[in-house]
Amino acid sequence: MSAVLDTNPGKGKGKRPDAPALPSPAAANAAAASFAALTARLDYLDAGEVEQVRKAYRFADTAHLGQIRASGEPYITHPIAVAAQCAEWKLDAQALMAALLHDAIEDCGVTKPQLIERFGAPVAELVDGLTKLDKLQFNTREESQAESFRKMLLAMARDVRVILIKLADRTHNMRTLDDMPREKWTRISSETLEIYAPIAHRLGLNQTYRELQELAFRHLRPWRYAILSKAVTKARNRRRDLIQKVQREVEGVFEQAGMNVRIAGREKTLYSVYRKMDEKHLSFAQVTDIYGFRVIVPSVIDCYTALGLLHQMYKPVPGKFKDHIAIPKVNGYQSLHTTLVGPSGVNVEFQMRTEAMHVVAESGVAAHWLYKASELDAEASDRLGTKWLQSLLDIQHETRDAAEFWDHVKIDLFPDAVYVFTPKSQIMALPRGATVVDFAYAIHSNIGDRTVAAKINGVQVPLRTELKNGDVVEVVTAPVSTPNPAWLGFVRTGRARSKIRHHLKTLAQAESQELGEKLLTQALRAEGLEKLPADDEEHKAIWEKLLRFTGSRSRAELLTDIGLGKRIASIVAKRLTTMLAERGEKPDALLITRERYTAHENVSQGEVVLDGSENASVQFATCCRPVPGDAIVGYLGRGEGLVVHTEDCAVARRLQHKDSERFISVEWADEPVRPFETGLLVTVVNGKGVLARVAAALASSEADIAHVDMGDERAQDATDMRFIVAVRDLTHLESVVRTLRRTPSVIRVQRIRPGGG
Repeated sequence: MSAVLDTNPGKGKGKRPDAPALPSPAAANAAAASFAALTARLDYLDAGEVEQVRKAYRFADTAHLGQIRASGEPYITHPIAVAAQCAEWKLDAQALMAALLHDAIEDCGVTKPQLIERFGAPVAELVDGLTKLDKLQFNTREESQAESFRKMLLAMARDVRVILIKLADRTHNMRTLDDMPREKWTRISSETLEIYAPIAHRLGLNQTYRELQELAFRHLRPWRYAILSKAVTKARNRRRDLIQKVQREVEGVFEQAGMNVRIAGREKTLYSVYRKMDEKHLSFAQVTDIYGFRVIVPSVIDCYTALGLLHQMYKPVPGKFKDHIAIPKVNGYQSLHTTLVGPSGVNVEFQMRTEAMHVVAESGVAAHWLYKASELDAEASDRLGTKWLQSLLDIQHETRDAAEFWDHVKIDLFPDAVYVFTPKSQIMALPRGATVVDFAYAIHSNIGDRTVAAKINGVQVPLRTELKNGDVVEVVTAPVSTPNPAWLGFVRTGRARSKIRHHLKTLAQAESQELGEKLLTQALRAEGLEKLPADDEEHKAIWEKLLRFTGSRSRAELLTDIGLGKRIASIVAKRLTTMLAERGEKPDALLITRERYTAHENVSQGEVVLDGSENASVQFATCCRPVPGDAIVGYLGRGEGLVVHTEDCAVARRLQHKDSERFISVEWADEPVRPFETGLLVTVVNGKGVLARVAAALASSEADIAHVDMGDERAQDATDMRFIVAVRDLTHLESVVRTLRRTPSVIRVQRIRPGGG
């Protein structure tokens, strides 16, 4: 994200002066008149609720006394404008009070307990959700921005009114951006375009979405905005007669059919015209669907009837019909869309919808307050962004890091979606590019974690397969299956990404802790102590002292850090030995002698035995791909855990030269529990079926092929094939090599070594 987030720009207030000048009578009258205008919009509230809102106004007016906006108006005009927008959406009294008080904590030194006492906990919670985290210290502005945004999104997930007030706040700030210094326009407008407009769209607030885009475009690209504005005005004047003619003809047809409809003109916003020109490299003249009509009808059946009448009048443009009534958009939007070839060959778009659909289309989640008709049933409310809001809480549960949380959320903010079906015909909406794994996690995180295979429309497919509209997706699970790190390379939704990362982190931590305990125990043995001090009351003081020395928060964290290579076990062991010696627990000289004479001469810590059951905590280096039977060494990479190399690996030798204290002694277990991958270079005489013969030879010798690469160059007389094969041990590998050498067409077989072929 290029913009830096400031969740409350555009205020342009001065600092409270030492001796605050009272606003002029004219300005005071303006503020009072504004509240009178707000009162006129509160006719949907009862008298008691209006009085509550008035109390909040008086409190805010006093709190902001002496503060002036960049325009020169008293600062209170801003909260009033925000509350007025919320009143447009018919939000309840609590939301209007929070709108009036939304800057009180941040700018006026009012505390949350004071607000709870005066206006109750719900209002105070709303205001707190809108307040920036200025009091906390962050390493970077980006971190502050991500944390601030996370707080707002989570408050919004708990109570959607938070974001509605925030969007009203941002809308008023954008309307008054002309009063701000010009150098701030770019940052505030970029942020609006990248964060707030997509959230408005995701929640179905279409009017707000369009206005925010338009205002941001005007301040971000003033010249382009002005040129496009002139072009659209000219085109509008040129086509006025044509548009009026279409409207008259359409009204006549509906009148003849005896249908009661309301027809309204619709014009594409300048920003959407600009984006279409930019993305599709079109000239203004080539953008044909600038004008359109909305046909508001009484019932759903009438939408389809109206569509039929229009298609009889004008010829439809192929591929331009969309039924968002049968399959609503992710944000709850419903309408029928069709583009027709009108008089003079001009394309005109028509949208058919009911009154209830129109309210949801314009106001999205705010429609809960705006329109209480029975059409907004439980299923409809699910569509109005609430599923997305719930997913925010799920992602937060898995992700403690604010920047990572924001990355996950950004993924889910873009509006394009594909609609797929479960085997029981339930419709699910996912972002474009979503895969089978995203679908599995969208159903339930347990299903995602245990996914092993999938079918689309009855056909088995790879898990990375992207979903298309109308696909019927079936997921196959296994109780022992766990998420694969490779999934992070193709999943599309924030929910799937955060669930996979959370699982891998938990797994890696547990394994690294186990490895760390093993390493520290072995390092202690080298110092003459049989085992680690127990994690009990008797040794509590020792552990606390050791944790202060290492800077770790807990015993588990210290052991995990040792397992990840962030701390050297021998250094920690020496310190622990000194502490224990002070308590009278002396090292055993015999144990020291035995450990040091049996340990590897270059190694400062004990030996780790590997059988292949280690997952995240131990990695087998891809430069040399060791297999059981190879002489090996272990390198404790900083934060990578234990990396195992062959002893003659060139990479390991370089590391040993500059970082020898990080090497530990490792050895293979007598019976490894799984096969290990290694590389083979097979040179063959090129000919028909040679790859099949080599593959058959590998299969007959029980070596699994993990990967094959024949290079990009054109086949010549002799060709190199590079295989990665899984073998049990060195003896098995030698047997595989012998089998390959006996295979017809094979010239040479050798193991791939680092720095070599």
